[in-house]
Amino acid sequence: MDAAKQEAIDRATKCFGELIAGEFERIERVRQDGAPKNYANLDHITIGILPGDGIGPTIVKQAVRVIECLLDDQIASGRVEIRPIDGLTIERRAELGESLPQDVLDAALECDVLLKGPLTTPRPGDPWPNMVSANSLLRRGLDLFVGMRPIRMPDQGIDWTFFRENIEGEYIWGDKGIQVNDDLAVDFKVCTLPGTERLARMALNYARDNGKSTVTVITKANIVKHADGNFQKIICDVAEREYPEITVQTRLVDATAAKLMDPEFNKDFQVIVLPNLYGDIVTDVAAEHQGGLGSAASANLGSQHALFEAIHGTAPTLVEQGLADWANPCSVIRAAGLLVGHIGFPERRALLEDALDICCTTEQRVVMGFGDGPTSADFTDYLIETIEGL
Repeated sequence: MDAAKQEAIDRATKCFGELIAGEFERIERVRQDGAPKNYANLDHITIGILPGDGIGPTIVKQAVRVIECLLDDQIASGRVEIRPIDGLTIERRAELGESLPQDVLDAALECDVLLKGPLTTPRPGDPWPNMVSANSLLRRGLDLFVGMRPIRMPDQGIDWTFFRENIEGEYIWGDKGIQVNDDLAVDFKVCTLPGTERLARMALNYARDNGKSTVTVITKANIVKHADGNFQKIICDVAEREYPEITVQTRLVDATAAKLMDPEFNKDFQVIVLPNLYGDIVTDVAAEHQGGLGSAASANLGSQHALFEAIHGTAPTLVEQGLADWANPCSVIRAAGLLVGHIGFPERRALLEDALDICCTTEQRVVMGFGDGPTSADFTDYLIETIEGL
């Protein structure tokens, strides 16, 4: 082997060793994580608002109106506070050269829960520096280790709740892969025992608390033997030890993506657990079947903090065409409903879901983004009227 290749190997080996050392330190921090916060016991709950980029400020404004409607008594009494957090726009991040400015993270850490609009993650060809995803950094900074996404299609008998591992997998070292030389680049996939166990318990607790009998684990464990194989085994082991009343079944991610809407294939789907990358993809596919990315929401959950968001992007084309006011706010409004349920008001979240079913399904009062129908604000006016009438 020539000297240049040996030097590249040595450099890559050193980088990999440093990554592994850092991961051992993170594992110890995970093991020391405290008991989950009990919102019912809190005298004061702070909801932080991160408007986001593109259409984010428009649709988040409507979602805040819905929160104010659902929690009007709690806000009036001072138990719930809604606190805007500025400074996370792509313009400011680019100016500072920071994907997640420290002052924004500090402000987020002072809140109990957060509602966030979509954020720009620069791609090659964009007019922004090639910065790391602020979404990923928020999840890591707040230790939001679970991405929960509900998918409901009542007319097809579908009521699924996805639990995506939110920190590890392919994304944890997404910006730390190794360019060994011009011929070889390597990225990584990470699975840890404590990280997967805490995901398993959150999903299995949800199943137990909501009367679900089956949890489905989706991997590519037949090929990705260690990371995916361990992920599947850990969840099955936790279920067998601690949740004997719940049946755990396994599926392969490629078959799941292909047959997601096949009634024979999905007949036992209730709570679905996936590693990070597969969860990102499969939940987007499921959202498209539900009615598009604009119809679905996501909860990012940790033991001390939680963040709720739309699952779609910033829709820069709508902004460029002057159509931001016609952006569909349903995804972030559903996220607001998840937030309300998470802090101790599940019956008010259910009220919102009933109202959304009426507005979106029965009466089909949807916002299409073409500038020739109801605006986001018009839709929210009618949604609030519907909530108040139920």
